[in-house]
Amino acid sequence: MVSKQVSKIARINDQFRRTFKGGQVVTTQGVDTLDKHEKYELFKKIQEHSRFHPDNDPRGEHDFGLVFIGSIYSPPNKFFWKIDYYDLHMNKGSEDPGNIEITQRVLTIMRADEY
Repeated sequence: MVSKQVSKIARINDQFRRTFKGGQVVTTQGVDTLDKHEKYELFKKIQEHSRFHPDNDPRGEHDFGLVFIGSIYSPPNKFFWKIDYYDLHMNKGSEDPGNIEITQRVLTIMRADEY
């Protein structure tokens, strides 16, 4: 059973991921090298991601995901995204990720081969 606190964190994370508002979005060099159409496809898939289950989201916070982009002309590329929680000064982890008044969220997007 998922606690109310975990459900609240998941809702905040979903809102941030769907809109890219309410935190910072950081991309790696591998993502930066994509052309604008590939970036659009990648960001859209991340924003639409909804396949959370105990195997890929064991804590229930909706803070990590895997998406694939590609075309019929190239093999699909695998990308990870991860939401981390920091204090407002970005000095340490947030003491309460469910409290948006004291938490800065950072969504990192990277190619799987950059991990």
